Amino acid sequence: MKFKDQSAIVTGAGKGIGLEICRELIREGARVVLNDLDEKLAAEAARALGPSCTPVPGDASNPEIIRQLVHAGTSFTGRLDIAIANAGITLFGGFMEYKREDFNRVMEVNLAGTFFLAQAAARQMKQQGSGGALLFMSSVTGHQAHKNLGAYGMTKAAIELLARNLVLEVSGFGIRVNAIAPGATKTERTLEDPDYTPLWSRLTPIGRPAETSDIARAALFLVSEDARHITGQTLVVDGGWTAVSPSPYEK
Repeated sequence: MKFKDQSAIVTGAGKGIGLEICRELIREGARVVLNDLDEKLAAEAARALGPSCTPVPGDASNPEIIRQLVHAGTSFTGRLDIAIANAGITLFGGFMEYKREDFNRVMEVNLAGTFFLAQAAARQMKQQGSGGALLFMSSVTGHQAHKNLGAYGMTKAAIELLARNLVLEVSGFGIRVNAIAPGATKTERTLEDPDYTPLWSRLTPIGRPAETSDIARAALFLVSEDARHITGQTLVVDGGWTAVSPSPYEK
């Protein structure tokens, strides 16, 4: 069990990729703090995952919620080992019509939420003197242009730069920081579109979109001792899509 007696925080984890990351961490022995904006969803998810999971619902960009997450994470074993900033929102819109309030909300959740969770977690890891691992959730939209996702893609590119920049700030405390950039992934949200799986099976060189478990296993690698000499990197998990980048908008 790679994460036996370790504690972890995962934001935006009531369903989808975040929930699967929690499930895999617990399977490997970790105690997990599960965050989601939806209080009921967080409670249900944590209950399903069992006694090794504690829900802390709320806006993951809110400083008070971040403080609660770190406190809950350290309450398990007296230290925090892993913090995964998975929470993010997508607000579609063309550049010419994009609203300032939508822009500000995307920046707040995707960028500020990631930055300040990392800051709070790193401070705790520095204080405890045992190091740790930070992981950010980027996207292939941070690598390739995607229609109506200018603001969102901008945040994902910035998150990857943050992971590289923090190498200068946290390596001396034994803290590693990486990012993961998923491509098309089958989640509750994406599967609301009946054309999603056929479309992305055709566009993805490997022949299918990712399962949430594909992303979760890559995430677990990056926060594990197997990746102990990897930091400041982004791992793209997209079945080869960014290698050729066929557009989903072409007829």
